[in-house]
Amino acid sequence: MGHWWTRNITEPGKLPLLLALSSFVLTFVITRIVVRMIRAGKGPFGNVEAGGVHIHHVVPGVVLTVIGGFGAVASGRHGFGSAAFAVVFGIGAGLVLDEFALIMHLDDVYWSEEGRKSVEVVVVTAALVGLMLSGFLPFGVNDLTEDELQDRAGVIVSIGLNFLISLVALSKGKARMAIFGVIVPLVALVGAIRLARPGSPWAKRFYRRRHRARAKAQLRAYRHDRRWAGPRRKVQDWIGGKPDPEPVRPLPGGR
Repeated sequence: MGHWWTRNITEPGKLPLLLALSSFVLTFVITRIVVRMIRAGKGPFGNVEAGGVHIHHVVPGVVLTVIGGFGAVASGRHGFGSAAFAVVFGIGAGLVLDEFALIMHLDDVYWSEEGRKSVEVVVVTAALVGLMLSGFLPFGVNDLTEDELQDRAGVIVSIGLNFLISLVALSKGKARMAIFGVIVPLVALVGAIRLARPGSPWAKRFYRRRHRARAKAQLRAYRHDRRWAGPRRKVQDWIGGKPDPEPVRPLPGGR
């Protein structure tokens, strides 16, 4: 175990990345536990206010992210300083991304349907960092041989090709596959080959006069959403808590 740790974590300088990922996940978990207790009215915790203004935890998160980020850049990959700043950065990133939906909507949507985006972004971020920690590099550079890495033209072509594949997957409305495809190009390739989702830029541009392709894409998207929407919502509820029910809007005319 000690030899594996030295060879795969310490020597490559991945300890700060591991510490940042661990503190990021742990901060998100602790934060969600605390806010769920506040929501339920249990425990000693409460909302923080200053001068009548509710201070969201994204505020200290931004401060810690800035401190940890600049400190990590100045410290390098080895030594106590880099490890300490990595932990600070991970804590800050966990606090910030836990309220990602609030930043995106510029509204307190923490316990609404829109707030589910925060959980999704945290899960995707943790997964991507975990892949990088496992040895994957953006655009499949880790798959190149030593001779190919020495050939700069070959590296540029490989990165450019993988970037275009991820871009095609993104234009087809497959954002998750495009994001993961940056780290694992095969994922983006699958998304680029399959039919585009209805309403995506690719579908609007290339399926406009292809009625059969448009109908097939709509049917595939319907089946996919019907199959995975329920399980995905259950996982999100388990991780981040169940959103508040949407308020019932009165009908026009007061009925």
